[in-house]
Amino acid sequence: MTATAPPFGPTPSMSPMRRPLAAAALLAVFVGTVFGLLLGGAGPASAHAALTGSDPQDGAVVPTAPKEVTLTFSEQVAMGDGSVRVLDPSGKRADTGAEPRDLHTGSTVKYGVPLHAGLPDGTYTVAWQAVSADSHPVSGAFTFSIGAPSKTTVAVPTDQAGGGLVGTLYGIARYAAYAGFILLAGGAAFVLACWQRGASARPLQHLVVRGWMTLTTATLVMLLLRNPYTGSGKLADIFDLDGLKAVLDAKPGAALVSRLLLLGASALFIAVLFGAYAKREDEREKKDLTFGLAIGGAVIAAGIAGTWALAEHASTGIQPGIAMPVDVLHLLAVATWLGGLAALLVALYRTPDIEVTAVHRFSRIAFGSVLVLTATGLYQSWRQVGSWSALTGTRYGQLLLVKVGLVALLVGVAWISRRWTARLAADRTEAQGAGAGTADADTTTAVETEPVTVPGNPARAAQLARQKAAVATATKKRIRDADPDRSGLRRSVLAEVGVAVVLLAVTTVLTSTEPGRTEEEAARTSTAASAPTTAGLIAVSLPFDTGGRNGRGTVRMDIDPGRTGANGLHIWIDGPDGQPMDVPEVKLAFTLASKDIGPLPVVPDRLTEGHWTASGVQIPMAGNWKMAVTVRTSDIDQTTIAKNVKIG
Repeated sequence: MTATAPPFGPTPSMSPMRRPLAAAALLAVFVGTVFGLLLGGAGPASAHAALTGSDPQDGAVVPTAPKEVTLTFSEQVAMGDGSVRVLDPSGKRADTGAEPRDLHTGSTVKYGVPLHAGLPDGTYTVAWQAVSADSHPVSGAFTFSIGAPSKTTVAVPTDQAGGGLVGTLYGIARYAAYAGFILLAGGAAFVLACWQRGASARPLQHLVVRGWMTLTTATLVMLLLRNPYTGSGKLADIFDLDGLKAVLDAKPGAALVSRLLLLGASALFIAVLFGAYAKREDEREKKDLTFGLAIGGAVIAAGIAGTWALAEHASTGIQPGIAMPVDVLHLLAVATWLGGLAALLVALYRTPDIEVTAVHRFSRIAFGSVLVLTATGLYQSWRQVGSWSALTGTRYGQLLLVKVGLVALLVGVAWISRRWTARLAADRTEAQGAGAGTADADTTTAVETEPVTVPGNPARAAQLARQKAAVATATKKRIRDADPDRSGLRRSVLAEVGVAVVLLAVTTVLTSTEPGRTEEEAARTSTAASAPTTAGLIAVSLPFDTGGRNGRGTVRMDIDPGRTGANGLHIWIDGPDGQPMDVPEVKLAFTLASKDIGPLPVVPDRLTEGHWTASGVQIPMAGNWKMAVTVRTSDIDQTTIAKNVKIG
């Protein structure tokens, strides 16, 4: 809640309204400065694996059939039978079906797949799928030709690994797991650190128990879905025992099993917290038990948070020895803050007797959590983004900016909550000064109930006593709900929880998104790999926008050997997401204005989805040729883009 609240009471030199604005401005300047220092000095790293090269290369035409196809990745990947498939023009397997060979040399991560001997000429499709070191599935496809390009019945796969129904279910389970952990750890921390009497409150008990059940169920679902999620994508494969065994032998599976074991220990923790601890009356004994539960709960919570750090982004890339404990601290701070918010909201709405002192304690704890979040978040941002261009030009960076904005909004709403808390504290002080019957503003006016006696019918007496107690409790709650300050606090905390839910969703998406640093590194490597390897080869990339629906993309073109005479031409059409984009028509024309030659039209043939080719393109003389490409994306939407290239 009041995450950034300083000690209560305004300073003499600054009004209560100006103080939060000044603090927010200082925080913004500090964060911006640190962001600049971190992103400005970033070095190379990776997280999601990316294909950085292949032999043959994408779109290459080789004179004779290679013995094998090799793929090079930016980081270590896990591969198995069927991870790489090479298909001939008719769609039949051209590889031998053997498990990819590990061809690592030094820091280079490379795998090779042997091909059948005597492969005929034509265009071949290579489809691959692997699991990167951060547990996320990655996939892709490309084509190459033997002898000369040909038509192919194989469509280059555009679906990403981990998609479809299985991917959707796995994503829901990931979100539920994070939410369950936040409610479990944050709710328990709120009870122990802020409001110990809340251990006997049923609504808080239900909150923590439901968090445990949600996390346990989500972990089991993820364990069962892991095999189809990283493999076939078929829901029926959850019953594949061999696949489940392979999952248990891998790092992500071991992390999920460890989480289940820790959840067993947390069940015992919950039983003690809401059982023996809630019933303990002796203050000294309760203090000792509080200390023991706090230590045990912290160890269990850190262990559960570590199961995420062990198998995801923090476990790979640069500085994993630092990144993993930082990730654990980040998750614990998130759970303490957001889970505590949820517990506070439940206490304000469902329990009539939470004290202002409990809100004050949570305010201080939330402030410390925000400090930890700021420090660990800045480190994670540097590690996963690395540059200003990646911060604004990649999906990960853009999501990170959204997350930062949501955190800022959450802190802003927390300042409003702090003001309501301060007013409640002032009401309490006034009540004490006036000698009110209930000195605490949180207990309001007590509703006395007289003992109920029914001679000769103790059961009826007990029933009437329960009814009178329920009426008294309802009256007490009604009086408290009429307090405008308390109602204002409830509304502001409810707004905080709403923002926190959106923040949790964005954070969950971030954990499954390729980090900006890796995306930029892969793009640079891909560009270097596609650079001319033969003297005179010309590579051109042109963005286009036809103005219609789905009319934006990029044209990539190779002219080989890029000199006078006959040339081979390859054109790739990519969508905004970098995936192959099918268009109805592509045309090309060459013009040499200085010699009044042209335009010389070229109509390439469609080879496969997003890939067009033409052979024997004649360039009559050397010069600075204007190359105009016309792309049509619908019956009425087309555009022509041009670029001058030196040929010959």
